[in-house]
Amino acid sequence: MPRLLAPAALTTVLALGAATAAPAAAAAPPATAAAPQAVIRVDQVGYATGEAKRGYLLATRATAGAPFTVRDTRGRTVLTGRVGPSAGAWNARYGAVHPIDLSPLRTPGTYTVRAGGAVSPQFRVAAAAELFGPLTRDAVSFFTVQRDGAAVVPGPLHRRPSHLTDRRATVYDVPNFTGDGGDVLAERPTPIGGPVDVEGGWFDAGDYVKFAHTTAYSVAALLLAERAGGSGIGAEAEHGLRWLDKMWDAGRGVLYVQVGIGTGSEELGLLGDHDVWRLPEADDALVTGPGDESYFLKYRPVFVGGPAGGPVSPNLAGRLAAAFALGAQAAARRGDRTAARHWLGEAASLFARARTTDVGELVTAYPHAYYPEDSWADDLEYGAVELARAARLLGDPRADGWLRDATHWAAVYLGSGSRDTLNLYDTSAIAHAELITALRAARLDGEVTERQLVADLRRQLDAGVEAAAGNLLGHAADVADFDAASRSFGFAATARLYRTVTGDRLYDAFGTAQRDFAFGVNGWGVSLMIGAGADFAHCPQHQVANLSGSLTGGRPVIRGAVVNGPNGADNFTDIGIPDGARSCPAGGGNRFAAFDRTDARFLDDVRAWPSVEPAIDFTATAALALSLTAAG
Repeated sequence: MPRLLAPAALTTVLALGAATAAPAAAAAPPATAAAPQAVIRVDQVGYATGEAKRGYLLATRATAGAPFTVRDTRGRTVLTGRVGPSAGAWNARYGAVHPIDLSPLRTPGTYTVRAGGAVSPQFRVAAAAELFGPLTRDAVSFFTVQRDGAAVVPGPLHRRPSHLTDRRATVYDVPNFTGDGGDVLAERPTPIGGPVDVEGGWFDAGDYVKFAHTTAYSVAALLLAERAGGSGIGAEAEHGLRWLDKMWDAGRGVLYVQVGIGTGSEELGLLGDHDVWRLPEADDALVTGPGDESYFLKYRPVFVGGPAGGPVSPNLAGRLAAAFALGAQAAARRGDRTAARHWLGEAASLFARARTTDVGELVTAYPHAYYPEDSWADDLEYGAVELARAARLLGDPRADGWLRDATHWAAVYLGSGSRDTLNLYDTSAIAHAELITALRAARLDGEVTERQLVADLRRQLDAGVEAAAGNLLGHAADVADFDAASRSFGFAATARLYRTVTGDRLYDAFGTAQRDFAFGVNGWGVSLMIGAGADFAHCPQHQVANLSGSLTGGRPVIRGAVVNGPNGADNFTDIGIPDGARSCPAGGGNRFAAFDRTDARFLDDVRAWPSVEPAIDFTATAALALSLTAAG
């Protein structure tokens, strides 16, 4: 499901009225005179030597059979051919989309494609590890920018310690919300306890709120990426894991789920995180007291997921248990059995608290509209199988019991109405792959079979293949909906997981095409990972990057950050520049306007949270997909 309200939908002072004509798949706003007659889309990072390789020519009119050439950096022609027939119109200006088969190109090197009077960005052909291993490290570098607390990494954006008052934070009851979107505070938060130490962790996105929900997803994905061979990941995953350890008070049976308030309330006289554009260390310098409008910026509230000692929302119980148990596995592999047993204990105590009857609305964030998840059996499958795998490594006799639990929740998931694919809201693809491997090792019969789990992986991939067949550039993501980048990397990861557990390469080309989409094989020709490829978001909606970095794609940028990507045109109505933000260079954000459609846009501008706000879950999914791809 999409994000219904982006965490950094900040208070705006300059409205931008975007056109909202009735959706039409092939229409677009008027193009500027400078718009080219033809453009070529390629994976700007590159292609592994042996994989399927496809580019596209977008032209104002069909030119079936037009010749193309591929040249190396010395200008030598290394491949020739003809473009395929047009699959249709991208928008009103670009009336033809022609595929270009580059698969015969297998010699390592750097190349460009020429066709229809256009020249592509440069791209590489190289070993998968050479291409995608460095990008995994870039993704980890984004997490270092997101660090909160004392243990920041200064880096090129000159991060400084922030929100040190989180060391002695007041705990508040579950807040009430009203309004059409269910996102308006109905009353001032009610204190119920504290102080608690919730210092550290990661900012969720372009703002400074911290969530257990997205952090757990990201920690687990990073630990899986490390296990797949990704380098430089362990220390950053450990940073997130230590913060989750603070959020779960096993002794009292209390899970803290959020630090900070997103949107404040003028009526209640309080400012939320999204209402002020600033560097995070500015909050520590505030002089404020109870009742002041800025009080919750410096003394950030901590919200509970439910009553002490009571049941925990099952999605959170499952995914946090998975993160802790994967932490136990990582510690066991490096020989630190003390740490491994600690993380296993945290996972076990939280998993045992899961609410599994009368579940009601899941807890993700306050308000729930920020992250409207409704699937939870997949998270319990995930948590149980990682507990079983950790227990097996440590010789813990509970391993078989947790493995049977995993098969139970897998069966519940398969029998439910959930039909999503890998992203923040559905972790079943990872859980299934992990469970298949664990069942083979244990030779244990449970409530599901390996065949059923493989069939559901195929169901998810087949859904993507079907969606891609309806899109001119072969992508499964809906460019008129949220989370295009994350879902594309999710498909790429799932294709690799499927191959790992089955040995079947049926979905390899599909998975490659979804990664290609994220790195430039899309209608806008933009890479959705900052710093990767020739053209990426220069002016994202990210407070640290906006106030401390380049606004033109130069140095420094938040390298490795994955942004949302194209989005529905209606989502850009009434956006505006946040008060206090640095404006992007005039006209810079509109450099993609010629490729917009009336149903979808990509706007590279600090105003454009629907397109260019990065997030930790987007980037963690990318890190997993890239590490699996680099591993071969």
